[in-house]
Amino acid sequence: MSTKQQIDQLREELRQHNYNYYVLDTPTISDYEFDMMLKELQQLEEKHPEYYDANSPTLRVGGEVTKNFETVVHEQRMYSLDNSYSKDDLLGWETRIKKLVDGEVNYTCELKYDGASISLTYEKGELVRAVTRGDGIQGDNVTTNVKTIKSVPLKLKGDFPDKFDIRGEIVLPYEGFAKMNQERIAAGEEPYANPRNTASGSLKLQDSSETARRPLDCLLYNLAGDRLGIVSQYESLEKARDWGFKVPEESRLVHSIDEVLDFVNFWDEKRHDLPYETDGVVVKVNNIQQQEELGFTAKAPRWAMAYKFKAEQVVTKLNEITYQVGRTGAITPVANLEPVQLAGTTVKRASLHNADQIEKLDIRIDDTVFVEKGGEIIPKIVGVDFEKRSENSTPTEYISSCPECKTTLTRKEGEAQHYCPNELGCPPQVIGRIQHYISRKAMDIEGLGGETVALLVKEGLVANYADLYEITKEQVIPLERMAEKSADNLVAGIAKSKEIPFERVLFGLGIRYVGETVAKKLVKHYKVVDAIIAATEEELVSVDEIGVKIAQSVREFFDEERNRELITRLKGYGIQLQVSADKLASQTDILQGQTFVVSGVFEKVSRTELKKMIEDNGGKVSSSISSKTSYIVAGANMGPSKLEKAAKLGTSIISEDDFLNLIANEN
Repeated sequence: MSTKQQIDQLREELRQHNYNYYVLDTPTISDYEFDMMLKELQQLEEKHPEYYDANSPTLRVGGEVTKNFETVVHEQRMYSLDNSYSKDDLLGWETRIKKLVDGEVNYTCELKYDGASISLTYEKGELVRAVTRGDGIQGDNVTTNVKTIKSVPLKLKGDFPDKFDIRGEIVLPYEGFAKMNQERIAAGEEPYANPRNTASGSLKLQDSSETARRPLDCLLYNLAGDRLGIVSQYESLEKARDWGFKVPEESRLVHSIDEVLDFVNFWDEKRHDLPYETDGVVVKVNNIQQQEELGFTAKAPRWAMAYKFKAEQVVTKLNEITYQVGRTGAITPVANLEPVQLAGTTVKRASLHNADQIEKLDIRIDDTVFVEKGGEIIPKIVGVDFEKRSENSTPTEYISSCPECKTTLTRKEGEAQHYCPNELGCPPQVIGRIQHYISRKAMDIEGLGGETVALLVKEGLVANYADLYEITKEQVIPLERMAEKSADNLVAGIAKSKEIPFERVLFGLGIRYVGETVAKKLVKHYKVVDAIIAATEEELVSVDEIGVKIAQSVREFFDEERNRELITRLKGYGIQLQVSADKLASQTDILQGQTFVVSGVFEKVSRTELKKMIEDNGGKVSSSISSKTSYIVAGANMGPSKLEKAAKLGTSIISEDDFLNLIANEN
């Protein structure tokens, strides 16, 4: 046997033993035998570097250092999930689904594990990239660290697609978490707060050998990619398991909402027997074609729902109410609590939302309160134990002036929130607006974090986001914790933000009610910021999905002279305040005013590509047929109910080829 054959054989045997131990939990050799085989392979690889393999089992021990984690755009967006807390929520969801798809609807029920979301990319059966969820659109490349997790296959087996992504959770089992904390306490260090945050933090450790020492696990549950040849979610779980992934066995295929609730009720009781944290059940429409028919909202798939287990509740004492000022001037009251354990986390604060909430619950300082963490990341007070209230207790008086700048607060009619109107002189507002501008979903300025922004404002170097583009290296080097390399990175990151596309710049401006989706709609319609500035409220309302509230807010923002001055300055610095020439060249208005429903299975282009072509050419994509539908683009297996509805409404049905010809001829 040649050296190359010997190395290949050892690698393959070690992969199989690794799979048997960490995925199947059925080891066939002792730890000692495994270690001896691994040592033999390491020695051979050291003598023969020409046979290097980035996915060799020997690299699982880590050792590579990553100082800066590269930001990577997900090829397939990682959406969040809508939440449900009752049978009525699920029934309402099912009703909406059945209006949009044909045929029987079945569901896959999967446990919702509480870990750090991850997307793994495989090409030709090998792991090429691991990226954190980030904001769903882009995340951090943590491949080096993820390769140290033993349950993540570096090479697949069986009949797998040429390229695909698989999504899951990096989790830290209770047993491993407890052992880590025992070691920390013995060393005189603070214990970690909870498994989820510890798992997430482990992915961003600079030294991968440190990650390798942590008993992380990876549970996979969703495939993403084009033309994977899989017809159902449940089949995708079985296939992924065959290819070597650790897919939880608890998943079930069910046929009704009642069966979904049976699954929920069973695991609500039994979840404490599991080795990992879990906080609910994810219910997915099983049929992939039906999933594609249903599509997505701006934030979540229509074909999936997270059913959360009943909220855990604890009792503690309210010590103090403080008030935070947001970037828009909104005042948020915060309950400062006697520390208490809730859902694996030490809770010291809870949101009180607004003055109305405080008055409604009659919350007072020194009250004994009930705190929940059901579905929300931030705990909330849901009630007061009045029997334990002191006779000397007095009602809470909401503050009348800003806790930061002492300006008298305002409250518009019909709004629950109080606001500080001192936009230019209130430090949290100034800092918050700049922090929003530099955030990942907006300008994503590398080398500039929230603490640095606060420092720049404190030192008088910036008072708004336009000032960032005048900062020099010499100005920031003297700042606290700012070395020469950090200063270089900051200035370079600010300069690079000039390449960020218009829709993200518009979102970064911080216009109230203008989130990512609204910003895209406005940019798509107006193409250049000057057109948005000139638009009347009535014209703004005519834009797809722009309501009166949003239109008024946009108008108010650009009616402020100081905001128009900021725009003028940003233009002068070269910020992208219009759609790029390349993007304009790929878009037309030939389908303007026309609404399309895409249904069925297509041969030449994917459903996603079809929808993009419609939108790039000015059309609108809808998930349901109505009197406003201009065309149905019909592929194979289009459901009979859609055909019936189209016939009843007289809606034109065109084929995939008809649509492609329509685009080609118009262009």
